Amino acid sequence: MPSKTDIRTLSKEALIAQLEQLGEKPFRAKQVYEWLWKKSATNFDEMTNLSKELREKLKLHFELLPITAYKVQKSNDGTIKSAFQLHDKHLIEGVLIPTEDRATACVSSQVGCSLTCSFCATGFLKRERNLTAAEIYDQVVLINQQAQESLGRNLSNIVFMGMGEPMLNYSNVLDAIEKITSEEGLNMSAKRITVSTAGIAKMIKKLGDDGVKFNLAVSLHAADDEKRNTIMPINEHNNIEVLIEALQYFQSKCKGELTFEYILLDGVNDTIEDAKKLIAICRQLDNVKVNVIEYNKIEQADFHKSTIDTRDKFIDYLSKYKVIANVRKSRGKDIDAACGQLANKSK
Repeated sequence: MPSKTDIRTLSKEALIAQLEQLGEKPFRAKQVYEWLWKKSATNFDEMTNLSKELREKLKLHFELLPITAYKVQKSNDGTIKSAFQLHDKHLIEGVLIPTEDRATACVSSQVGCSLTCSFCATGFLKRERNLTAAEIYDQVVLINQQAQESLGRNLSNIVFMGMGEPMLNYSNVLDAIEKITSEEGLNMSAKRITVSTAGIAKMIKKLGDDGVKFNLAVSLHAADDEKRNTIMPINEHNNIEVLIEALQYFQSKCKGELTFEYILLDGVNDTIEDAKKLIAICRQLDNVKVNVIEYNKIEQADFHKSTIDTRDKFIDYLSKYKVIANVRKSRGKDIDAACGQLANKSK
């Protein structure tokens, strides 16, 4: 028997064409499409306004491959980390981060990661494969259900800061965001979505060419090439000068917010001299903000977080020179859900 098509890999036009070949009217395909992306159906039997005959026909020719919650952990601070199982048994992790005024989903874009950043647990995993657009979308749906159940409200924000490098899964990430933001999908605002990248210059320029509406965060973590090469090997092929040029291009084309993520590592990148270099980078861009992040300990690396005094002096120096800097408090450390800690320990 021929293999079935994963129905969520089809565009609406392709779905209409395939169902027409099966003798169905275009409006039936539109109903199916709504069940897939607006109502988030996980099997064909949920599609109750379709005839039983059509549902059986769909089962015969197509398959639905939803992700499922494999293990869920709740932190003392209310953060919820989920290990999600994919149809091929791979695991990824996603996090619900609640605050007083927000409910944020942190989602993954790849199984593992290929970038080997030395302070990040995911960087020590092998990159197995890219996630499909549907697998990214499913994380949002399931974490939104968690927000409804545990907080009594819907997600307010989505950040692509989980496992993997979103720019190395470009088309699927953008397709997922289209499904999440479309009126035919979840209808969330693109302004509430932030995609984080380690700084792949050519793909940042492509974001500009594609005129994306979401926000961009760049994991900078060091303000000169020598230090950044040491902790982020990707800098050897995407150095700071090249990165700045790409970000200038992005800002000339897109109106989304731009943020630098900067993990303070004791004795590595936390001096006033480092702050001066960071200010020089920020001055070459428009309205860029800095999120200062405390380092979260991982087993694989011998880094330490900067002292509170060092952190405060660093931020005060940035503020003195009109760079907007905020401390991003880490959540879920007790369940390895904080920034840099996702490592699939749930197996």
